[in-house]
Amino acid sequence: MLRVTEQPESAPPTARTAVECRNLVKIYGGQNGAGNGNAVKALRGVDLTVSTGELLMLVGPSGCGKTTLISVIAGILDHEEGECVVFGHDFMQMRGGERTRWRGQNIGFVFQAFNLLPTLTAVENAAVPLLINGMPRKQALERAEEALRRVNLVDRMRSLPKQLSGGQQQRVAIARALVHSPKLIVCDEPTSALDHDTGHRVMELMKEVAVGPDRALIIVTHDQRIFEFADRIARMDDGKIVSISNSAETAQSAAP
Repeated sequence: MLRVTEQPESAPPTARTAVECRNLVKIYGGQNGAGNGNAVKALRGVDLTVSTGELLMLVGPSGCGKTTLISVIAGILDHEEGECVVFGHDFMQMRGGERTRWRGQNIGFVFQAFNLLPTLTAVENAAVPLLINGMPRKQALERAEEALRRVNLVDRMRSLPKQLSGGQQQRVAIARALVHSPKLIVCDEPTSALDHDTGHRVMELMKEVAVGPDRALIIVTHDQRIFEFADRIARMDDGKIVSISNSAETAQSAAP
């Protein structure tokens, strides 16, 4: 089994491995993920390491495997080959209930489609991870209100998703991902529906809250406006990581 290893000497002395993927393969279609012409190999032997305290961005053309990769890392999808260890835990070695509990406590996911519950208000949606983890409702709603304040949604806390704009729904989804202080935040296009100023404020918040000595943040994005927030940018193409660079070096050239 893959083991968590220390980072190279160039990494900050307090950093350790948050996510380690080795030869990761994900196949859609076919019998048991393989075996006929309908099978599609979405991940083709991905190698990727993310350190604690790091904000890593994944870029690349649509359909290259970015969303599949973060879904495997977050334990939403299984993989067929290779290994993926998240803060020392391998989802493929966990039983269903154990996986669900650990993921609910330690991972926050911002979905591109937001996935807000239509019958719940903004504050109730933001409180969902806390309620699932057993926090009393009153305390959970108080924490959710604070999370919504941080994404500047004080005046829309009691609104239903259908009463919110796309950008407001996106901010609720971000608050929901941050509210339970998970170790790993995984985001799929978190600024796509936001204007420039709001996107930057959200990224500043995410970097402040989600990136710390015991946390890490992975963002899938096509939004070149937020590249400056990345510690590293990994470019994907055809199901593989083809390059990794410091954002300060090649942020613009990394764009699809």
